[in-house]
Amino acid sequence: MGPDLALNMFSDLLLQAMLVCAPVLGLTLLVGLVISVLQVITQIQDASITFIPKIVAAGAALALFGPWMLRKLTQYATDLIANIPNYM
Repeated sequence: MGPDLALNMFSDLLLQAMLVCAPVLGLTLLVGLVISVLQVITQIQDASITFIPKIVAAGAALALFGPWMLRKLTQYATDLIANIPNYM
């Protein structure tokens, strides 16, 4: 295994990690932004108000995108394990 192969495998790993994390992080970012705008409009400056909606959004995103995320991870792991003989 050469350094080019290791870097290629690592970049594939990072790409898969970003793809799998993107739905949950994106939705919680959007909910946090909306709650922050509402806090600015109403002038409520309590930091704990954003936690519960973010947790609910993360749970909903996991419930909605969970099967897709698991399928992506399983496919990546299967491809990685199947290509072990090619790495030598």
